[in-house]
Amino acid sequence: MKIVITGSSGLIGSALVRDCEKKNFEVVKLVRRAPKQENESQWDPIKGIVDLNVLEKATAIVNLAGAGVGDRRWSKKYKKLILDSRVNSTETLANAIVNLKTPPSVFVSGSAIGFYGDTADVAVDENANLGEGFLSDVVFNWEYAAQRVRSNNIRVVHPRTGLVMSKRGGLLKKILPLFKLGLGGKLGNGKQYWSYISLEDEIRALHHLIDDVRLTGGVNFTNPNPVTNAEFTKSLSSVVNRPAFLKVPSLALKIALGEFSIEALGSSRILPSKLKAAGFKFNQPDILSTLNSAITY
Repeated sequence: MKIVITGSSGLIGSALVRDCEKKNFEVVKLVRRAPKQENESQWDPIKGIVDLNVLEKATAIVNLAGAGVGDRRWSKKYKKLILDSRVNSTETLANAIVNLKTPPSVFVSGSAIGFYGDTADVAVDENANLGEGFLSDVVFNWEYAAQRVRSNNIRVVHPRTGLVMSKRGGLLKKILPLFKLGLGGKLGNGKQYWSYISLEDEIRALHHLIDDVRLTGGVNFTNPNPVTNAEFTKSLSSVVNRPAFLKVPSLALKIALGEFSIEALGSSRILPSKLKAAGFKFNQPDILSTLNSAITY
């Protein structure tokens, strides 16, 4: 099996590469710099340049490229980078795929639960409509960029990923040291829902998308049991065996994070209906098992 992966230096991409190599798949990593390894190929998603020969006869192309949403404050310039880095990479791959002699059987084009916007305490699944806000607009355009591939009768599936829990990166990497020092706490009032998934289940679910021909369109990559921020805080405190009595006021978050604070304080209660209907079983089905896995996987 040949898998072509973009975003291979990121948390999810690097884990997917490691897992595919363990399974003895042929892995090709598309990188923007000069290649350093035999399994790397340089591309330029901004200029729309990618080597078609590298993509030929791939079983799946997995596009995980995109600037980190929470890496910096959301200046006007950085918001443009968040959008462009996703849309440009997807359009470049889509334009290439439809011109291949032997195209992949599936194009796994990244997405996020930001599609749904703030759902408050209402649980929603893939049947829900597009939400409102910057990230909803980003995700809509991100997914839309893959439409050309779908029109050529190639299966396209969008893993709408929630908060990926791993000590290697993302949110948990940032807050875990604080919790280990007993400096963890709720964000705002703690009532906002967080929809999460372990890195292990994220990678397993990506393989499921590749293999299961029934899955198309947006598929939620979230644990079936989302929790409030207060419940998350209590669980992580228990896992690291340290108290978490502190509270970060909403105003302090707004000052520290700027517009991104809307996401930290917003509520997303997202359910993985399509994955469950397709027979996917979560190895970490709740927040405690997820966090215990996250600090070891």
